[in-house]
Amino acid sequence: MKFGIFYEHQLPRPWNEDSEHTLLKNSLDQIELADKLGYHYAWEVEHHFLEEYSHSSAPEVFLGAASQRTKNIRLGHGIVQLTTNHPARVVEKISTLDLVSDGRVELGLGEGASVTELHPFNLRFRDKRLVWEDAVRCALPMFWNHGWEYDGPFFKFPLRAVVPKPRQKPHPPLWVACSQLETIKYAAHRGMGALCFKFVSLDAAHAWVNAYYNNFVNNQEKLCDYQANPNIATVSGFMCCETDEEAWERADGWTFFQFALQLYNKEGPFKPGEMNFWERYQEWKQTPAGQRRTGSELIGSPDTIRERLKELEAAHVDQVIFLNQAGKNTHESICDSLELFAKTVMPEFVDSEEAHQKWKQSVLAGEIQLEDIDTDAFNVRARGAPTLPPSEDLRDMVSGTAGRPDAQRAS
Repeated sequence: MKFGIFYEHQLPRPWNEDSEHTLLKNSLDQIELADKLGYHYAWEVEHHFLEEYSHSSAPEVFLGAASQRTKNIRLGHGIVQLTTNHPARVVEKISTLDLVSDGRVELGLGEGASVTELHPFNLRFRDKRLVWEDAVRCALPMFWNHGWEYDGPFFKFPLRAVVPKPRQKPHPPLWVACSQLETIKYAAHRGMGALCFKFVSLDAAHAWVNAYYNNFVNNQEKLCDYQANPNIATVSGFMCCETDEEAWERADGWTFFQFALQLYNKEGPFKPGEMNFWERYQEWKQTPAGQRRTGSELIGSPDTIRERLKELEAAHVDQVIFLNQAGKNTHESICDSLELFAKTVMPEFVDSEEAHQKWKQSVLAGEIQLEDIDTDAFNVRARGAPTLPPSEDLRDMVSGTAGRPDAQRAS
């Protein structure tokens, strides 16, 4: 099993003029420490306009800085929003980051999480999957073709040489953000790694891992001729301390991660500065829902976390990603937690990676047949999803206009 760390760059109020500067500098220090401790991945999101929840709108800049302070840790976009970025600009930025990092980029691709993010780019929430698929078909061949042109429903790109090219050939490993668990099957269908959010039980982990690999092996249909990436990773709340009580005290605000984005989905968009999300979160925490623990958190003593990881290892999860920078978790607590886990727990799971890879290769080769487990019982919706079908008639969104100058709105 491999381990990653995850960054939303959360910044609950109150703020001062130094808050964002301190936040980013501390995060860079944490990633540098994680690299020295032997962690395998550092993931950062891309979100727009989600104050308090995520001050991470330019991950390629932050990861570029991280690349110069690290040597081995892989730098993951978790994710790039293909719906709000022009495909050519995505490829240019990712390739540049891959070059300056000596080939350490992981490319997660996503659609965007809410109308707060998507509507300012003149993109309908309901159309995001269609736009994402067209952007994938437009963008990815730019990595390996010196010259490329494309004519799709949303993007039209004239013949150009997109430079530079990435150090990893033909492109960095590809992932899909799975904020809804059913997207795990879709990621496998498209031949990409699945970046998903917490399994509530060992049975759930088994069901979704089996569903992912069964779809990857038997139902794969790539959007174009990219290199497949069979991997499933899960993000979990994390804090490792000497005792369970201390860990929960230090990670008291980790569920702010879930609460704030759900609030944006249910009630947003909000007038800038009008909503104090941290105060609303304190109110919610007093409710039964706010006090409930799922049991999937990796929060506790080394022994507690070890037992939970054994379940994920038994389910054959490829990577566990720690959500350590959440709510008002302090820089000191985050660093202490990373150090304690790396010293007391991580080595035994890293040592079992070779056996896991042998299992995976046997599954991919068809030598091991995985049980087809019904996932309906384990399908928990974490975030909002479109309630209307795609319009399929909009061709003049901002992201698309740059690619389709002749686009018109269908009558």
